[in-house]
Amino acid sequence: MLIRYKKNFEKIAMGLLSFMPEEKEVKKLQQTIKEYESNPNWHLFLWKEDDILGAIGMRVEDGLNAVIQHISVNPSHRNMGIGKKMVNEMKELFGEKYAICTDEWTKDFIRKCQPDEK
Repeated sequence: MLIRYKKNFEKIAMGLLSFMPEEKEVKKLQQTIKEYESNPNWHLFLWKEDDILGAIGMRVEDGLNAVIQHISVNPSHRNMGIGKKMVNEMKELFGEKYAICTDEWTKDFIRKCQPDEK
């Protein structure tokens, strides 16, 4: 289930986001987390089953598009459909209000999850 990011999940969220290639540097990762905490157009969610296993983040652009810009799953829980579940729940949460799209870092993953969609 998706849960909204809160400050007390900061270390877990940073750990999950650090698996993304563009978030390897600590300073960049800290800036990203700060942006999620302060920008009302950026939304970060964590995937929780027994533990927190994944993170997915999006930004709203022009009040029209919700761009999935971060998606990460704990390596020991990959290939179990968690990423696909996170994407589907984001679509349920935001799909009626915004056009859901991807950025250059998430497009290949989203295509892999949903090959019949763009």
